[in-house]
Amino acid sequence: MPSLPAPDYPAEVRERLAADAKEVIERYPDSRSALLPLLHLVQAEEGHVTRTGLRFCAETLGLTTAEVTAVATFYTMYRREPGGEYQVGVCTNTLCAVMGGDAIFEGLRRHLGIGNGDTTPDGKITLEHVECNAACDFAPVVMVNWEFFDNQTVESAKALVDDLRAGRGADPTRGAPLCTFRETSRILAGFPDPRPGAVEASGGAGPASLAGLRLAKGEHPPRVGPPRRAPAQGDGPAPHHEEGEG
Repeated sequence: MPSLPAPDYPAEVRERLAADAKEVIERYPDSRSALLPLLHLVQAEEGHVTRTGLRFCAETLGLTTAEVTAVATFYTMYRREPGGEYQVGVCTNTLCAVMGGDAIFEGLRRHLGIGNGDTTPDGKITLEHVECNAACDFAPVVMVNWEFFDNQTVESAKALVDDLRAGRGADPTRGAPLCTFRETSRILAGFPDPRPGAVEASGGAGPASLAGLRLAKGEHPPRVGPPRRAPAQGDGPAPHHEEGEG
């Protein structure tokens, strides 16, 4: 693939990004390994990975534009088109879908008047299907800029996007406070979150995910199936299974 005829960043922007990129690259023994965070870095600049951003990453790392483009188009966390200030992802994988994720996505699609991957006219919300977010304990789950909003319903999800569009903000169920998509991209590039209390904020797995851990620690005796019923008089002896039989 030939190099894209992309314009360069303005001198002051390129100088600032070059300083940030140098800090990122120094964390890796092989500069090529810094490509993923550098793509987040350029995404933080304009809200999506532009042709100029691809050129910057290629020139900075000594790669071809084709090599950078192959990575940027493989991972869904990199936008290729302008998007909203808040990326609202509705998990529609198996458990979330069964628990109401499909209904939530359809409700938001109608409520916002946009389809999958589209952005509202005010530039606030980009709506999309997302795959499993490893939060099945809290299904159905909606993510906003990769922060969790657990145990959602159609109505709570509508209220969430309404608050975001109105500038009222919203508090994730767990984890760091919500920030804009560009701010999230810079954090994913590996730069500290400067907001007071953001680093200390945390979340964890729910009770169902931790059940196996508790069993492994011997905190509760394992049980498979209901307790065996004692045979009633006249039932005869309980069936005997040789070792290895089902």
